[in-house]
Amino acid sequence: MPISRAEIPAEDAHGLIERLCDEWSNAQPVDREETMARVSFDEGTCLLEAGEGRLVVAVETLDDGSLDQLEGKVNATLENLSGVSLDIVWEN
Repeated sequence: MPISRAEIPAEDAHGLIERLCDEWSNAQPVDREETMARVSFDEGTCLLEAGEGRLVVAVETLDDGSLDQLEGKVNATLENLSGVSLDIVWEN
């Protein structure tokens, strides 16, 4: 299964996880813990973890095409919530 990961600088990573989960919880199953969350999409799974000054995001899917789709979905939501274009680098 393809997996990719990104570390995104964030002063309030915990708050960002909360906002992402609120955004996605209407249409996707969301499992939250204090500093982590798991969101299930049709394409695969997104894991979120709040770190010191950063948000760590990992996505896992069944195929490469779905991986690209899920990365794009995460990028778009993060940019929408932040209001700015983010330079997110996904590592496979």
